[in-house]
Amino acid sequence: MTTERVYNLFRESIEAKMEVGEQLAAPLSLAAEYISEALLNGNKILAAGNGSSAALAQIFCSAMVDRFEQERPSLPALWLGSYMNTAISMSNDQGLHEAFSKPVRALGQSGDILLLLSCNGFARNLIQAISAAHDRGMRVIALTGRDGGDVSSLIAAEDLELRATINKRSHVHEVHLLSIHCLLELIDSNLFGLGDAQ
Repeated sequence: MTTERVYNLFRESIEAKMEVGEQLAAPLSLAAEYISEALLNGNKILAAGNGSSAALAQIFCSAMVDRFEQERPSLPALWLGSYMNTAISMSNDQGLHEAFSKPVRALGQSGDILLLLSCNGFARNLIQAISAAHDRGMRVIALTGRDGGDVSSLIAAEDLELRATINKRSHVHEVHLLSIHCLLELIDSNLFGLGDAQ
């Protein structure tokens, strides 16, 4: 029956989130502290991802610049997907492998943070973005899924990986969206005291 299938999809989604919620709680709190500290020091957040992860990166940046749940001053965050026309131009000669690393090198500064989202952790353009961020003295916060892929092996001591150890792609994206919402809530609380009384 269709309605029963829909109910089961909701239940499976909730169970997937609960499965990783406890292991992600402390890293999410630390990631929010890293981002809050960077913003207080006058730095910015660069966000990148491919496919559905690109949309999630855009959601994060939109809420940072506009607002999350309540009005507050805008916060500096750049969605690197907005450079897609540049990436398409680059693809004529060298493919899309530098779609994110070139903007990171052009815009990233020491103390900035690269927020990277990847379901499987194998996209070459994201791997190169991590290397570029490290070259620029940036910290990397990576939201990954499954076993973390190649992204996990590039996470340095000062970086942070938030891994949703789930195999189903749609559930990884759902956890990443909830993680973004948690980050935004915590950042607003850290910087402006918002949400504390709710």
